[in-house]
Amino acid sequence: MSFTLTIDWLAFTLPESSPQEVIRVLGGDWVRGKAGFRGYPVSWITTEGARGVGKLGTGAPRNVLEVHGDLSAGIVSTWPTEKVREVLRWILDHKGHVTRIDCALDDRQAQVPVSVIREAVERGQCITRAERFQIIQSQAIHEGTQTGDTLYFGSPQSQTMLRVYDKRLELQAKQREGWQDYGVRWELEFKQDRAQACAICLAGLEEAFWCELVVGFLRSYIDFRDTTREADDQARIRAPLLDWWKILTDGFGKGRLVIEKQEQTIGRVKGWISRAIAPMLAVVCAESPDGQAWLEKEIITSTSRWKERHLKLLGKKSRKSCLTPATETRAHLGGTGVSPDSPDSLS
Repeated sequence: MSFTLTIDWLAFTLPESSPQEVIRVLGGDWVRGKAGFRGYPVSWITTEGARGVGKLGTGAPRNVLEVHGDLSAGIVSTWPTEKVREVLRWILDHKGHVTRIDCALDDRQAQVPVSVIREAVERGQCITRAERFQIIQSQAIHEGTQTGDTLYFGSPQSQTMLRVYDKRLELQAKQREGWQDYGVRWELEFKQDRAQACAICLAGLEEAFWCELVVGFLRSYIDFRDTTREADDQARIRAPLLDWWKILTDGFGKGRLVIEKQEQTIGRVKGWISRAIAPMLAVVCAESPDGQAWLEKEIITSTSRWKERHLKLLGKKSRKSCLTPATETRAHLGGTGVSPDSPDSLS
């Protein structure tokens, strides 16, 4: 698994839709937001564990039916390839505009370190359409450990920006499981018209051609050639490719698409509840004398909506192995509402 491609972020705007319809297509559990989102007065939010956040905005006075969606890497990178393609096609079929899409090419074995790339830029061997180059050095404040340099080609305001950084170091600093499986990441961020063009291409191509397509986008944006900064433009453009760049891009082109694994745990769920949900649950309990009883009732009845991912957290393989979830939940709440005649009671 030396080279891989991951679709890492997706944002889009639909001129006419509804949050309910968009949620049906995207899937996941969504809740109504307490505030607006990017100028839209009404918002919906979904979280996937501790890493992914998705938001929808709608209800703008200029067009109340317009819906804008923004899905972070922690959500999109876990989708099967076919779902990515289906969502892109659905957006385009509904005259939507993809406003951002990130494509991450990973050199999993770090065959070309970030330091080599930086040195090539400093020697004037980088041929690019970007007008700006920036290096951000990162380290953990309390531990003092280095998380590596991030090389930025382009600016946040441009329609194309490239980030190159050591993904392995980043994940190791965050103590993420599986950090050893990563290396150096080349992350292309497309916005506005270029994001739309990328989405159209991905929606119309079979998965086998996606890596080659993205490498083509990368090579059209940046090249590394055996030249100097002092050479004239024609000589720079015609200079031979650096050996490491040719090997790297050939490898990217022969890479494969991956779906990032995101193992959910009870600990992560509890952390998310503590950060995002607990304050509002406290309001419900404090609002009226029967607030806590109402909340416990909702917890019990919600077991009927358990899906496989919920059962997996409980260590159960399927619904067949968990025939009476409401009974178990009542027992954990102190037996609330359980009677011998209840259909959820144990026989």
